[in-house]
Amino acid sequence: MSRVVVTPPPAQDSGDLLDDLDSDVAISPSDVLERLWRFFIAMRTGLFLILALGLLSLAGTVLVQAPSGLRGDPQAYASWLDAQRQRYGGWTTVLDKLGLFSVFSSLWFKAIVVLLATSILACSVNRAPRLWHRAVHPRRRMSESFFKHAPLRAGMAAPTDPVATLENVRKVLRGKHFRTIPEPSGEVLNLYADRCRWAPFGTILTHVGFVVILIGAFLSATTGFKDTQVAVPVGSKVAIGHGTALSVEAKSFSDSYYPDGSPKDYASELVIFRNGVAVRTQTVRVNHPLRWDGVSFFQSFFGVAAAMRVSDAAGRTVFDAGVPLMWRSDDGKHSIGQFAMTGRGLTVYVVSAASGEVDPNIKAGQVQLEVYGSSADSPIATQVVSQGKPATIAGLSFTFERTRQFTGLIVSRDPGAVFVWVGSTLLALGIVLVLLFPHRRVWVRVRRTPSGSEILCATTRRASARRDTATESCFQQLVNDIQLAVTRSSTQRR
Repeated sequence: MSRVVVTPPPAQDSGDLLDDLDSDVAISPSDVLERLWRFFIAMRTGLFLILALGLLSLAGTVLVQAPSGLRGDPQAYASWLDAQRQRYGGWTTVLDKLGLFSVFSSLWFKAIVVLLATSILACSVNRAPRLWHRAVHPRRRMSESFFKHAPLRAGMAAPTDPVATLENVRKVLRGKHFRTIPEPSGEVLNLYADRCRWAPFGTILTHVGFVVILIGAFLSATTGFKDTQVAVPVGSKVAIGHGTALSVEAKSFSDSYYPDGSPKDYASELVIFRNGVAVRTQTVRVNHPLRWDGVSFFQSFFGVAAAMRVSDAAGRTVFDAGVPLMWRSDDGKHSIGQFAMTGRGLTVYVVSAASGEVDPNIKAGQVQLEVYGSSADSPIATQVVSQGKPATIAGLSFTFERTRQFTGLIVSRDPGAVFVWVGSTLLALGIVLVLLFPHRRVWVRVRRTPSGSEILCATTRRASARRDTATESCFQQLVNDIQLAVTRSSTQRR
């Protein structure tokens, strides 16, 4: 008869690894490197960095984040900050100084990502040799006390001689896909067996995958961008910026609808220019973006633009483009667009009645122009102009030529996307290996007795085994199968 004994794992001492360092001795470069190494492989370091990264990510989710590229325009960013004071009050300046309005591109976020990636890689490098040695050069023979005090152990008797008994045990283990390595020691026969010996490397895969994801996030935050409000009037060209040397022109825009009025299709014919030279033409639809040189153009929205032409006193054209009326007034009754003439220090807002709304002061075929100076809080001039009729404002001639459509695009460059996909694949593969293919090890000892042989089986309960809740039941089943095999073999021999 077999008897399985389960022993709780002994409590482990969690002493500080740095306690034995002598602080009275002069610190050499090797000591510094050693302390840095111990710092990065310490579990508390990783937990602290993960917590810090989580708190920053939470702040980036809860707090309003400044639009991409806005910090490049100090005046626009200052206006944006002023708008946030209504929400955050006196904390606005503090949050801005801490970089919490652009968390994912802040120095704090980048530094923590680098430190966390370093810590994870250090832990992986520190653990990999032990995993390799355990898989390739396992400990094949255990002491006698191990079989007496192992967390999971069993003893049974067999009526056959030790050699035949060990062979029967090997057949059972091989039938359960265990690798078996015999280790004889005099009159005692030892056997080591394990299954899924490479599965513990799944932890390395998860660590590497997480680091690759962090690298992708870092690349996206430092070298990528995403503009969600790029409006391109039909017939106009708009620069993308962000150091891409790209501009986009909308040749046409079309929209179609189902009989019930729901949208059926939006399509924009776009031309991409690089340094003024056309490099790509494509019709863009929702879920069918245009991609060029790592930059993606997604169809997002559309609307009406006002074609404006501005001339100086000598008749020279100083502005000639469509102005997208892409904003709504607070009451929702007006559509608003804006363009700037930086050379003259003027900003002009173009206002028209919103679709379906009526404004007695702005009739059909008219727009209202509000002209602001560089430092004026109120307009220096406000005038309603009719289509095709020039109006002189602030010494310039403004002509509202006609309305035209504009296409709204999301323009983004995400160099880290490939890294995120690769890292996610490694992460998933590592989790599957660790959770679905646990590494199980069994040590067997067979020795002669007056009535045949004695079989001792034992296994350990490591951290991986504690996650594997089926360890105990699997060990019990293995012991039962071994008992059955040796009994059947004895019966057949008779």
